[in-house]
Amino acid sequence: MLRVAQIGFFLDPQQREPQQLLHDWPTMVDVAEAAAGAGAEVSVIQASSHQQTLTRADVSYHFLAREPQAPGLVRTTALGRLLAELNADVLHVHGLGFPHEVLALAKLAPATPILLQDHADQPPRKWRRPLWRRAMSTAAGLCFCSSDQAVPFQDAGLVSASTVVYEVPEGSSHFTPGDQAPARRATGLHGDPCVVWVGHLNENKDPLSVLDGVSLAVARLPGLRLWCYFGSAPLLSAVRRRIAKDPKLSGRVHLMGSVPHEQIQAVMRAADLFVLGSHREGSGYALLEAMACGATPVVSDIPAFRSLTGGAGVGVLWPRGDARRLAEALVSCWLTAGEDRRAVVRAHFERELSVEAIGRKLAAVYQDMLDRRAAAPMPRRESGSGSR
Repeated sequence: MLRVAQIGFFLDPQQREPQQLLHDWPTMVDVAEAAAGAGAEVSVIQASSHQQTLTRADVSYHFLAREPQAPGLVRTTALGRLLAELNADVLHVHGLGFPHEVLALAKLAPATPILLQDHADQPPRKWRRPLWRRAMSTAAGLCFCSSDQAVPFQDAGLVSASTVVYEVPEGSSHFTPGDQAPARRATGLHGDPCVVWVGHLNENKDPLSVLDGVSLAVARLPGLRLWCYFGSAPLLSAVRRRIAKDPKLSGRVHLMGSVPHEQIQAVMRAADLFVLGSHREGSGYALLEAMACGATPVVSDIPAFRSLTGGAGVGVLWPRGDARRLAEALVSCWLTAGEDRRAVVRAHFERELSVEAIGRKLAAVYQDMLDRRAAAPMPRRESGSGSR
């Protein structure tokens, strides 16, 4: 059986107990259980303020506390002992932004291929690039939601020519479609179409462009209603002003604010369309949840959304910031939608984005890394340089 160690170097600033982190960080659990469900023996190693080992659904979670004399997790004696005990075939590191830790990890396990997975990371400033380049060169593979997301790192000279780029979403969703009518009664949502936004009201999500697009679309879609759920909202005042000055938006756009996450499933079930105008995303958890419930995506054309929708195999993509094209997308998507649109979206989700699908994709990545190593053995890494 393939043995995998999934490693998280990010240290929770809230210093939550391990059991609480398993609840609060569902992606950590989902990705581990996805790989385990595909047949791998999975162990999670997570930097923590607490020392504890837990087992859940055949996955062992090792929370390792930093030692007083050790500046980071990889320099703790506990990690070295644990890696020797687990004897993993692949080391799967979450995040690209831990170059010191990755270099040290490569020294601890010089013969084990390392996979680095992007989590909305960006290339560092130029003065930090030599360090990142050394660290990323130790990786046998890089994992992005879309391979297009690797381009900025390649353009910055951070990716070795021998490093393979894989496409796997960051996570998935356990939401299910359910019946739309009861969901609408429970949430009070309505509209023809009923359009839902779930995302922060900030510059990156670009709610103002979305409002402009909705305003243009109502000439063809007079029954459209937009329901906005959001957490942080630095643009809330600007959004309110935009709605107040436009009679086509007043009474049509509903600012619902923040609700407990468990209520979002009913919101997504009630929706016909899901809209978001992001300029950049690592993946798109709200989009995943919407598609899990069968809502049709009408989202900005960025690499992550392009990948999640299968290149608009389901839904419509529109150029970010282009309100006119958003209006066209809303109209065309709704007026040409078939009666089976929810089933089509859900079928795509199950095939490409479900926990089971993520597990299959990760298992294929791990096996490909091992096959490549067997075909061309990886040189021994020396002094943490990661040279090839």
